[in-house]
Amino acid sequence: MIYSNIRSGIFIARPNRFIAEVELDGRTEICHVKNTGRCRELLIPGVKVYVNQADNPARATKYDLVSVYKDGRLINIDSQAPNKVFLEYLQAERLIAGLTSIRAEAKYSGSRFDYYAEAENRGIFIEIKGVTLEEGGVALFPDAPTQRGVKHLSELAACIDEGYEARIVFVIQMCGVRYFTPNRKMHPAFGEALSAAARAGVKVSAWDCDVTKDSLTIRQSVPIRYSTDPDRVLSRRPTPP
Repeated sequence: MIYSNIRSGIFIARPNRFIAEVELDGRTEICHVKNTGRCRELLIPGVKVYVNQADNPARATKYDLVSVYKDGRLINIDSQAPNKVFLEYLQAERLIAGLTSIRAEAKYSGSRFDYYAEAENRGIFIEIKGVTLEEGGVALFPDAPTQRGVKHLSELAACIDEGYEARIVFVIQMCGVRYFTPNRKMHPAFGEALSAAARAGVKVSAWDCDVTKDSLTIRQSVPIRYSTDPDRVLSRRPTPP
């Protein structure tokens, strides 16, 4: 996916989760933060950021904050980007071969999953999670407790029981991580739910991205560890479908 009208700036402060103060060309501008997560390890005063100038002149904020540098690595923090970039990847049939249809916002039981796809008489529910948290080269999700995420995992597993396929895809909004693991320290229940879903047959995958100031592109799959124990790498790069 491509952004237009990108400008660089310096992050100043985040008065609340929806807005940030960014220095652009010597002026302080109020920018919309396209991520309601904490991002405390990213949004540090003085770091370089990129903002996207909005097309709508009637908007209350003129810019969207979309990416930030951390230790020399550019990280996209646009919470809408993972679904968009995954859809591009899915439409190219690089994950699932023989696609005949894709539908967004698909309802199942008490949940609404990001996509429902069909391929050769297979029905596939897909949930996408964007990942912006990195520690020591390891990508982690979530960065805050998410009961909604636990519910999604439970209902993805229920899809299997009814004859569907189910996938959860972690789109890591940065490049070059060593592996992905559920953030059990932040939310133990999510880590347990992810392990249970994998045992039930839900396909779990994680993909890093090439990030530039004005683009985001899925790059390659990364290993998954359901535990931080280095001897328990239970999922490696998936084979083609």
